[in-house]
Amino acid sequence: MASKNLLVELFVEELPPKALKKLGEAFAGGVASSLAAQGLAEPATAFEAFASPRRLGVLVQAVRAQAADKAVSHKLMPATVGLGADGQPTPALLKKLQALGADASVVPQLRRAMDGKAEALFLDSTQQGVTLADGLQKAFADAIAKLPIPKVMTYQLADGWTDVKFVRPAHGLVALHGNDIVPLQALGLQAGRTTHGHRFEAKSPTVEIPDADSYAATLREQGAVIASFAERRADIQRQLQAAAQAVGGGATPIEDDALLDEVTALVERPNVLTCTFEAEFLEVPQECLILTMKANQKYFPLLDTAGKLTNKFLVVSNIRPQDPSAVIGGNERVVRPRLADAKFFFDQDRKKPLESRVAGLAKVVYHNKLGTQGERIERVRALAKVIGAQLGSDQLAHQADLAARLAKADLLTDMVGEFPELQGVMGGYYARHDGLGEDVAIAIEDHYRPRFAGDALPRNDLGIAVALADKLETLAGLFAIGQLPTGDKDPFALRRHALGVVRMLMEKQLPLALNELAAQALALFPQAGPETTAQLADFIDDRLAGLLREQGYSAQEVDAVLALKPQQLGDVADRLAAVRAFASLPEAPALAAANKRIGNILKKAEGVQPQVQDALLREPAEQALYAAMRDVTPRAGQQFDAGDYAASLQTLAALRTPVDKFFDDVMVNAEDADLRANRLGLLASLHGAMNRVADLSRLAVEK
Repeated sequence: MASKNLLVELFVEELPPKALKKLGEAFAGGVASSLAAQGLAEPATAFEAFASPRRLGVLVQAVRAQAADKAVSHKLMPATVGLGADGQPTPALLKKLQALGADASVVPQLRRAMDGKAEALFLDSTQQGVTLADGLQKAFADAIAKLPIPKVMTYQLADGWTDVKFVRPAHGLVALHGNDIVPLQALGLQAGRTTHGHRFEAKSPTVEIPDADSYAATLREQGAVIASFAERRADIQRQLQAAAQAVGGGATPIEDDALLDEVTALVERPNVLTCTFEAEFLEVPQECLILTMKANQKYFPLLDTAGKLTNKFLVVSNIRPQDPSAVIGGNERVVRPRLADAKFFFDQDRKKPLESRVAGLAKVVYHNKLGTQGERIERVRALAKVIGAQLGSDQLAHQADLAARLAKADLLTDMVGEFPELQGVMGGYYARHDGLGEDVAIAIEDHYRPRFAGDALPRNDLGIAVALADKLETLAGLFAIGQLPTGDKDPFALRRHALGVVRMLMEKQLPLALNELAAQALALFPQAGPETTAQLADFIDDRLAGLLREQGYSAQEVDAVLALKPQQLGDVADRLAAVRAFASLPEAPALAAANKRIGNILKKAEGVQPQVQDALLREPAEQALYAAMRDVTPRAGQQFDAGDYAASLQTLAALRTPVDKFFDDVMVNAEDADLRANRLGLLASLHGAMNRVADLSRLAVEK
């Protein structure tokens, strides 16, 4: 059956910009997948999504006017139930046929076939393929129902009685199969070929779409609208780069994908313009200026080659006037009060030192079960001092105490009150102004790091000490009062905090034991019960395992290394690399299987000591294994102690042949108790030597 491309467009009032990209993708994907499921399009049919501030649309390739007919077989019931002894249909069979829209006339055509051990009756029929009109009606309803709508609106149709619920009021519907209108009805609308272009720059109030394939071009030419979200986004990126290049001096627009997506969702015909603000505002920390321009005005600040903010910024306008001076001037007037507010806050905040704000934290509630921010700071200070001492010296511990004491003081500043995203950052600026030194300022600024996946870690040991203390205090406190994450709900971002702890310990290769740190943190909370320690340890271990799998290590490799419960995480990456190299050796499968076998034997024989008496080695195979171990394990041990884990495991691979021979020729559970104990001791020694880098039994392939 002939197929044509299908266009569907829903014209609405302005959609929520932060949700538009997902709405467009979900609408287009929903329509296309539903059509494919109904047989109106191929399973992997190509489609193009359209999403602008006032429309959601999709162009689906090769859609049929009607799906192909298909054979359908209905299992009715066992033949002995459906037919009497005389071969006539029973009331049960007639009732079943009636439910399927058939009657007794089809009984002679029923198919009898074995179903398990009994013969059953089947009704075979041909189901007519769904028409595009009916199929699109279902596809549209399916797509609308599954939209990730942030908040639904209820509005009335023109009749004044009918209520409709949708993300925004809908005012137009287009459905074209080739150049034919599909009679789609939805949201109180009847589909046609008429849509609307740009509010101000369209050539006419309405735009007629001649056929599905000309939709995007017609909207661009007649309606002054770039309907494709991706195309509009790419156009904005191109214009931003061109405008920055025109400014000169190596200026570049700030990179922010979320801002770019939001701006793309705000305009239908982007036009990038260059604006300027007074250079005196550059005395304010650039983070403040950048944040207010991005968050409040959706502007793109320009940075110089050193990454410093310039007094130029880019605006993405939705109109293209011949003389853009009025648009530029308007945006410059709008941004000026914002920058003036930031300068005022910065100047006012510096009139009071951070130290003077610490007392006020005692009046700020942190959590109703964990006290105030002031109480929390005392706990963070205690941890930071201990960590600082372990990382360096009494001097580092003293500085960590000072930085932890002042780390939250900027919460009470005007700037952070206006821009909570700048907490920590402003504390660093104010610490420098107070003459506290660069190390302390950096530690205050960095103690929230890493704030998200892939974020940079604190830049110095002082920042590491305070950041670890801050995150561990949060984890321990909330676990102590039972506020654990559940499912996808993690209101206190505990997963992020645990990942931050893991990353700092691993990537900075810190000489700190994970369980010891957790115990020190939990000791600060009388609410923590005996089970809390295990819960917190398991939670952090899960985050560590997940992080390693995301880095490309297999579940087996991660399991093998983490089975040993490593406490100092700095060498975990080296252990994983060694395990991967070992697994590629030809000896690895046999040794992993033997290791698993040894582990099972030793579990059944509790209390085995890794001790071997030469005189009790009776069989040649056990003598050979013992001799090989005396040769191999000291060398492997030296390599392990030197941190060369890959070489250590490779050296141990030489034990494969004597280990195989041992299990072929030696009865471990000998009747003689002394022989049995000696052989178990030999295996215990071997097990201990082989599993220093990782639990190699976890690499064994299940049979």
